[in-house]
Amino acid sequence: MEALVSYVQNEFLEKKDFPEFSSGDTITVYYQIREGDKVRTQFFKGVVIQIKGQGLSKTFTIRKMSGTVGVERIFPINLPTLEKIEINKKGKVRRSRIYYFKNLRGKKARIKEARMD
Repeated sequence: MEALVSYVQNEFLEKKDFPEFSSGDTITVYYQIREGDKVRTQFFKGVVIQIKGQGLSKTFTIRKMSGTVGVERIFPINLPTLEKIEINKKGKVRRSRIYYFKNLRGKKARIKEARMD
């Protein structure tokens, strides 16, 4: 069964070259929005909370603060409307899924920046 799934992913899903990122990184995702006949590009900038799955069926969750309200969005890596992903900051966290980040406020909600060598 796994061979069949990997065959379908390799044959029919288009591969896009996105940079490698991990939990704790601050990224900007550019994606297309359709409104009737018009197509426009919108971006979502926030901290990666988790990365789930593997291969082309991978998804990642981004969290940003919109005023005082936290907004999370889940993106599949093979979403056809994804245009590009930019890495703004590399974060240094100890866990791969940082759900505790939701409960932090103010200065405690900062993530240490990892050195890019």
